[in-house]
Amino acid sequence: MAAIAAEGLVKVFSSRSGEVRALDGVDLEVPEGTVLGLLGPNGAGKTTAVRILTTLLQPDAGTAKVAGLDVVAQATEVRGLIGLSGQYAAVDEYLSGRENLVMIGRLYHLGKRRAEQRADELLARFDLTDAANRSTKTYSGGMRRRLDLAGALVAAPPVLFLDEPTTGLDPRSRVGLWEVIEELVREGTSLLLTTQYLEEADKLANRIAVVNHGRVIALGTSDELKASVGGERVDITVATADQLRTAEASLARLAAGAPESDSHARRLSLPVSGGASALVEAIRILDERGVTVLDIALRRPTLDDVFLSLTGHATSQEDSP
Repeated sequence: MAAIAAEGLVKVFSSRSGEVRALDGVDLEVPEGTVLGLLGPNGAGKTTAVRILTTLLQPDAGTAKVAGLDVVAQATEVRGLIGLSGQYAAVDEYLSGRENLVMIGRLYHLGKRRAEQRADELLARFDLTDAANRSTKTYSGGMRRRLDLAGALVAAPPVLFLDEPTTGLDPRSRVGLWEVIEELVREGTSLLLTTQYLEEADKLANRIAVVNHGRVIALGTSDELKASVGGERVDITVATADQLRTAEASLARLAAGAPESDSHARRLSLPVSGGASALVEAIRILDERGVTVLDIALRRPTLDDVFLSLTGHATSQEDSP
């Protein structure tokens, strides 16, 4: 059973300038125990989709189920099975960090002792133990963000929604959160993740959906999306200028486009198809021709290349009316 399944989601907002179609027939599926990364530029509809799937908004059309439950007809039951961390930290400034987490545990009906135990576990996990009894109004932005993320995990929900979870975190905290997410997924948690950090989606997501203008315009693994835009190159540095000419002539049959060469740096950049097999073949040919290779590497397109190719835009943090 899919942990999250949405079909034909539509959401329209009214504004002074007319209607804004935030979602225009979005289909999504997250198999149990996997991570779906949701990428899209400003106004793409990512946060709107998350709000519908977490019962905070109702769709104007389409259906969605989380853990097999309809997000409209069974909204109360859905809320008991999910965790959510939105784009902005939602913590009570007048409570301590520990009190915030205990309160969330009690709202999930964990019981006082279990809620306190769970709060202490998460405070340690997110490096907040030393600040546990301080009012959260004294917390830095990164500390508040980590506390909010801890709150999403209090009830150990089987389905988790993280909307831009590492925005505002320093690199150390970001890597720490990645480790927490990977551990949760190994334990069977299913996750829908929106992020502005493409390396985050590349590292964490089993599949990635690219959303633009309220529609899913591409879906696949990171490698599949990168392969779809092409652009693989074999970059080679050789010992002499004469060997550079030999390398260019010898590898001409492998080229999937016009090669670029730099005689001063003795470097050749060869567009190819076939990935690693093209790299292996290039090494074999150069060895046969007696070319001394100082450096050789296969450069694949990045998710940045994919994103720009598909949308023409860079990612950004805000995306819903």
